[in-house]
Amino acid sequence: MKATNEYALYQGDTLLKIGTADELAAFQQVNRKTILFYATPAYQKRTSEKSLRMIRLEEEEE
Repeated sequence: MKATNEYALYQGDTLLKIGTADELAAFQQVNRKTILFYATPAYQKRTSEKSLRMIRLEEEEE
């Protein structure tokens, strides 16, 4: 079974939501590609620290 990546969506220091890319795209009412772009270094260079940020959450290994 393929693991689904989970992400945390922040605005500045405020956590907005945790979920999959599809869930976060629906939450923000944007395209899936747009929400994934929020996690890229290019987006982070173009925006301020107060902008939206998406961080991929790592799975804990047992």
